[in-house]
This record gives sequence, C-alpha cells and structure tokens, in this order.
Amino acid sequence: MSPAGGIATALSALAALPRGAEEPPLTVPRDPAREAAERELAKRLYHEDDPGLFQRAFDKFWEWVEKFFNSTSSATPGGVLGLVVIVLVVVAVLAALWWRLGTPRRQPVSSTALFDDLPRSAADHRSAAEAHAARGHWNQAVQERMRAIVRSLEERALLDIRPGRTADEAAAEAGRALPGHADRLRAAARDFDDVTYGGRTATETSYGRIAELDRDLRRSKPRLASTGADSADHNTRQGAAG
Repeated sequence: MSPAGGIATALSALAALPRGAEEPPLTVPRDPAREAAERELAKRLYHEDDPGLFQRAFDKFWEWVEKFFNSTSSATPGGVLGLVVIVLVVVAVLAALWWRLGTPRRQPVSSTALFDDLPRSAADHRSAAEAHAARGHWNQAVQERMRAIVRSLEERALLDIRPGRTADEAAAEAGRALPGHADRLRAAARDFDDVTYGGRTATETSYGRIAELDRDLRRSKPRLASTGADSADHNTRQGAAG
C-alpha cells in the first residue's frame, strides 16, 4: 500500500466514527489528522520495500561522489573532459614510476642475531637447508646455509662462539682468517640480509652460490695470525747462524 493510500485509510477511519443524528458533519482538526496519518504510515506494511542500511549507505556514497565530481569538474579547465585527462596523466605517471623503481624495499640492516635461542650444530643447519631447498623454499635454504657456515667456523675455532653475532660481523671476522674467501663471505652475508631483512626473494642460483661457499670453506685452511711473526723470527735466526 502506498503512503497516500495509508493517509486516506486513516482519514476514512476517522470519518467512520459513529455520530449522532443531530451532530454536524465530522471535521478533523489538523493536529489529530497529522498524528493519525503518522501512526498509519509507521506501520511495517508501508516499509517492506524500503532499501536496507547497506543500500542507503551505498546510495549516500555515490551521491557524495557525484557531488564531488561535479564540483571538481566545474573548477577544472575543460570541465569533465579536462578532469578525466588530468586523472589519466596522474595514473600514467604513477605507473611509470612503479615500473621504473619497482616495489619499494626496506634497506637491509643486519641488526638481529644470526642464530635463535636454540643452539644447533652446523650439520643440523646444513640438513635443514637441504630440506628447504628440496621443497623450493629458497629463502629459508639461504638462511640455514649461512647459519651452517658460521656454526662450522665456530666449531673449527676459526670464530669464537659469541651470542648476538650478525651475519655481517661473522663474514668480516671469518674473512680475516680466510682472506681468500672474504669477498664471497661478504656476498653470502648480503644474501642473508636481503632475504631476512630486505624483503627480497632468494633463488636456486643464490642458494647454489652459498652452498658452494660452504663446501669450499670446509676444505680450506686458515691463515694463522702468527705465521708472519714466525717467518720473521726464523729468518732472523738463519741470519745470525750465517
């Protein structure tokens, strides 16, 4: 039933009230008539087809968008067409910047300890790395292989066991004992930092590099710090004997 029909029904109900034979025709005052109409229109029957809360909010939103678009286009040179051109130019510039610069990444900062609180051997880290690599989880594989390298150097007493050491610190210290591998150790530390703190994704190739470094380090012999002093002392003794 329409609202107009509801009002008519309310007025008809008032008109149908019994009257005496001598009573004058019924004249409904304004306020009671309005109240009767409001009571009639408040019935659920007249609101079954009203839009829901979501629909009303959606309509309000698009009404706001339409007003904003109209006010903006009226203030833009060229009207609606000029506004569309400006929007397209802005979108094109943003797309070009995204394509040129790529996804923003955090600068890798090796400020967190290399190892967690659970101590594991180099063999344990190496096995974990191989398991991750077999499943194609290259980030975790690179992380575990770097931990295997550092733990192996600690087990060989080439690095002192120091909680809280970072990958960069380990690479710098190991590079002094194994100068022939210093550059590769720094590169491995960067790979570890990139996937751990820099938001980058490792690849099979990057894991292959760090795994090869691990194998080479296990076969390498360290340069002893006392070698230079021993050689100088040996040459001094030979000169004195001569």
